[in-house]
Amino acid sequence: MAALQRFGAILLADLRERTRSTRFWTMLVLMTVVIWWCFPTHEEGYLILSMPGGVRGAYSSAWVGLVLAMAYSILLGLGGFYLVRGTLARDFDTRVWQLLVSTPMTRSGYLLAKWASHMLVLMLIAGVGMLVGLVAQWVRAEDRSIDLIELVKPTLLLAVPGMAVTAMFAIWFDLLPWLRRTAGNVLFFFVWVFLIAGSVSQFESKDHDALRANWRSDPNGLAVVAREFNRVRMQQTGKDAGFGFNIGTNRPKSGVKLIQWTSIEPRPLDLFGRLLWLLASIGAVAAAAPLLDWAAARTSAKARARNEGGSRLRWLDRALAPFARHPLTLLASAELKLALRQRRWWWWLLALVAFGLQAFASDKGLGIGLLIAWMLPLDLLARSILRESEHGTGGLMYTASGIVGRLLASRFLSGFALLLGLTAVGVLRLAFTEPSAALACVVISASIVSWGLCLGAIFRNPRPFELAMTALAYIAVQGAAVFDVFEQPLITAQWHALLLIPAWFALGFSWPRLARV
Repeated sequence: MAALQRFGAILLADLRERTRSTRFWTMLVLMTVVIWWCFPTHEEGYLILSMPGGVRGAYSSAWVGLVLAMAYSILLGLGGFYLVRGTLARDFDTRVWQLLVSTPMTRSGYLLAKWASHMLVLMLIAGVGMLVGLVAQWVRAEDRSIDLIELVKPTLLLAVPGMAVTAMFAIWFDLLPWLRRTAGNVLFFFVWVFLIAGSVSQFESKDHDALRANWRSDPNGLAVVAREFNRVRMQQTGKDAGFGFNIGTNRPKSGVKLIQWTSIEPRPLDLFGRLLWLLASIGAVAAAAPLLDWAAARTSAKARARNEGGSRLRWLDRALAPFARHPLTLLASAELKLALRQRRWWWWLLALVAFGLQAFASDKGLGIGLLIAWMLPLDLLARSILRESEHGTGGLMYTASGIVGRLLASRFLSGFALLLGLTAVGVLRLAFTEPSAALACVVISASIVSWGLCLGAIFRNPRPFELAMTALAYIAVQGAAVFDVFEQPLITAQWHALLLIPAWFALGFSWPRLARV
């Protein structure tokens, strides 16, 4: 009983901490809006979950539950990680762990309680989404008969194991010192992309009999859904419809074809495969227990290393001395020196790689070099706005007259100067060959810095901005024109210039509130 009480106390404390945060309620609102969009009418030009040929189920409780499960597997599998992670790191940084370790609580019990608190938060969001799904089922009026079992069953079968894997990664990424901050946030995005790609790759096999017999699944349950779609379509048409299905696609010109979807009927082996992911996640969390003491000790070592970083790069004082004559530029130069003196050797090496690509590579390589430059200070842009709240120095800093506005301006200038410096080679090269492209680079840099400050102030956490920038960089590499400075540079510059307006409007509203905390 004492162990259960300790387990419950950690669970309840974490839940209270999370539900008091801005990012939890923001995530809840965003998920509510997204879930509503998952149930378009016939006239709307998109489908969320459909089979080949524009076939989808009528909005019954079973189909609504299946759509919700797929939405949770994809969205909470990614966004949930950034929402729940950080509790272990917070306990280490605040030295709460030193108090907890002196109690009879076991290390594995502590980690499992943290994992369970992650799951509870994700399931709370999923529960709210189910209520939205029921409202959508009633409003769309394609099948108003309510079946709560069929509504909940897909989420329990498909989404919960995926959430368990996400919660497990959140534990491990908080535990390993080099993954606690921006590096872990960036890495997990690519881990998530790899898991999704691995799930989809299963459908490329033309051996349909083997795919039907295969009981192994993936964390997101896509293989189970593909087998269910194949089974139902074969029953309805008598033909093998393959194993592909669409998540997010345009409405076909021939219109949407509705089928009756009454239940998901997994085989016992499918249930076993889903259970294995859940058990594997719990086992991986328990396996991390021997590393807890080492991980907690590494926290103070890293903080000491960061504090000692100011003894290097003496040339910065001479380089920035001309900017020390005005109070605003003095603050900005101090911010810039603080940022650069904390950089490790590999950061400077990547900066040299970016410079080399910008100077000597083709247009495609130049674009990659610019992208590396924009991503290099990712850990600084949103975090700089939070320095006073993280270090508890706001009570001292904000006593100076007009300091709130000067701090905001200096942090924009320091971030903007850093991005201009990292992209300087590419901008100078483009200035001689394509001036409009050089202008687009400068405007993009201003936009990135502004949105970093904006999202950091709104969410009081750097992770939303880091996730957004990582996702934008990924789709830019895939060919999206998010940071395009070659094909239509003036249009890119115009869009990023327009995006400055909402960024600074939101920043002007949220930054004074953050400064008063």
